[in-house]
This record gives sequence, C-alpha cells and structure tokens, in this order.
Amino acid sequence: MSDYKVFAINPGSTSTKVALIEGDKTLFSANVSHDAAKLAEFDGISAQMPYRKETIMNLLKENNVSLEGVDAFVGRGGGLLAMEGGTYEIDEILLDHARRGANGVQHPAQLGSQLAEEFRLEFGGKGFVVNPPDVDELQDLARMTGIKGVYRMVHLHALNLKETAIRHADSLGKKYEDCNFVVCHIGGGISVSAHRNGRMIDGYDIVGGEGPMAPTRSGSVAVSDILRYMSKNNLSAADMKPLCTRTGGFVSHLGISDAIELTNRAKDGDKYAEMVWNSMIYQINKCIGSMAAALHGKIDGILLGGGMVHNPDLVNQIKEACEWIAPVTAYPGEFEMEAMAAGASRVLAGIEEAKHYSGKQAWTGFDFE
Repeated sequence: MSDYKVFAINPGSTSTKVALIEGDKTLFSANVSHDAAKLAEFDGISAQMPYRKETIMNLLKENNVSLEGVDAFVGRGGGLLAMEGGTYEIDEILLDHARRGANGVQHPAQLGSQLAEEFRLEFGGKGFVVNPPDVDELQDLARMTGIKGVYRMVHLHALNLKETAIRHADSLGKKYEDCNFVVCHIGGGISVSAHRNGRMIDGYDIVGGEGPMAPTRSGSVAVSDILRYMSKNNLSAADMKPLCTRTGGFVSHLGISDAIELTNRAKDGDKYAEMVWNSMIYQINKCIGSMAAALHGKIDGILLGGGMVHNPDLVNQIKEACEWIAPVTAYPGEFEMEAMAAGASRVLAGIEEAKHYSGKQAWTGFDFE
C-alpha cells in the first residue's frame, strides 16, 4: 500500500487529538487542549467547530507542521445513524447529520467530520470517516429481546475493535474478511464483540448498560434489581442513566475511575478493591465466552486492546480463563488515530471502496412484523 499522507482528527470533551501519518509513520501527533470555559460559551457542540479549528491551526503553526499535500483528512464520525462498518466519504448528508446529531447523542465526535471537511476545503484531498461509533452489523438473531417492540442495538469501540482485528488478521497472513475473532477493547469503557468474516455480528450496548462492569460503567444488572434500587433510593430514570456511562463501576464502588489506583489499592491489601478488579475480569471472561458461542466456537483468536491491557494481571487472568477457546493476543493501548489513517489509505490505494452514507438506519425492523 502506498504511503499516503493522512491527517486524523479525534475530538474529545476538552481536547482534540490530531495526527499526521504517512504510511506506517506518525510524522506529528498532539492532544490539542481547548479552554473549557470558552467551549461552554458555545450553543451546542457543532458551534465549537471554528474555535477548535483555530486552536488546532495555531498548534500546527507553532510546531511548523504543514498540511499542504495531505491526501486525506479523516475525522471521527459522531452524530450519525447506525451503519455498517467501513470508510465513508464525507458528503452533505453526512455533514448535516453530524452537525445536528441525527442519532440523538450530543458528543464532541460530531465535530470530527466537520473539521475534516473544513481542512479538506482549505488544503485539498479527500475527506473520510472510518468505522464511526454507531457501526451496526448485528446478525438478526442478536437483535430480538423478550419484550415486543424492544430490539437490541449496540454501541461499541468499533474503530479500535475493527483495526485490532484487521492488524491481527494481517499478522496471520489472512484478510479480516476471512477470519473469525472475539475482540475486546478494555479501557475506560469495555467492549466485547464477535467478528465473523469481516462483520461485527454481535456485541454489547455499553452506552445502554450491557456487558461487563467498567471503570465508569455499571455493566449488565438484572432489571428487577434496578427497579428495587430505584424504589429504595427514590430515583428516576434520568437519575439512573449516568450509571451506564459515568458513575457506575469503579466509581460507584470506590469513588475512583483509575484502574492503576484500583490495582495499587488491591496490592496494598484493600479487599474491596481486589474484589471489584477481579469481578470485572470475571465478567469480561463470561462475555468472551458468550461471543465465542455466537461464533459457534470457530475462532481464529481472542484479541485484547485498550489501555487496561497494559496490566499483565488482567491479560493473564483472561488467558487462564479463555485460552482453551482460542489463542489470546494482547494489543495494549489504542489504534484510533492509526485506524482512521489506515482506513483512508486503503480507499486511496484501491484496496477498499469508499462507502456513501445513506442517512438511513442500517436496520429498521423485521419484515414479518
């Protein structure tokens, strides 16, 4: 694959990660900080775009980084409706949905495609988003629940999950489309997913509260227990929602979200911290087992990515519990910036075709209903 030059943009709550990547080499990377008070002045996420662009441009200028000659600008694809995975060329429909948050979620990732388009208009090249947060490739059997009219949707770390699978397939001398994997992202949020022949056919809705406990997420809890907890503490649905993404997990138990602090407490003899840590890993193992069953046990590997995978105890516990299913391989950290650049480069090289965002949900219901 030719060494195309790609500028990747990943907006966060008070910063924006940027990276200039050529082939496998990162020429420049930075986490551009934005003034929180300044961001609060804007009416909505999309209104922040000019300010964020200016901040990024100032940092690039300070570091003598030029965007002239960049082949593609790639941004995180927040705000979009559920779609199949892949690399999508930015167009007006995609931009409109990103600006207004068509999926109903207001998140800084909406700015990714908008910033990429702004840079593309100024410097030329192509504009893309790669495996946006709302990738939905579920097989039909994974959608049904025991309540009529309620269907499963997933929110996962699709970008990092798919890039980890693509890289591992390549290490085996195979294509992602020819492999079956259970892929986990284990960081501030934890995604466990089943990938069959290049499609993510099942996984857990980590925004909705499914899956294992995580540093800031409750994970799956029985509905009856939730109702009892709400009644006992006089809580509303709005009160409970943060437990899914911000105040559950380590935060609920011990008031911290840092896995390093938690494990240090456990090493120092804190039995509560030790139980929380081991329980999280136990739940990850159970989820890996369920995804293995979804793949009928035909698995080329169990892949672990994300920040907590730097912890050898976590990796060893998962290997001990799950390596009888398939080889377990650790890829500590994240490949988000590299994944965005790689997706664009595959399209530019003609290895993949760019997809076009339809503006419609990937799945709208069963024909028999």
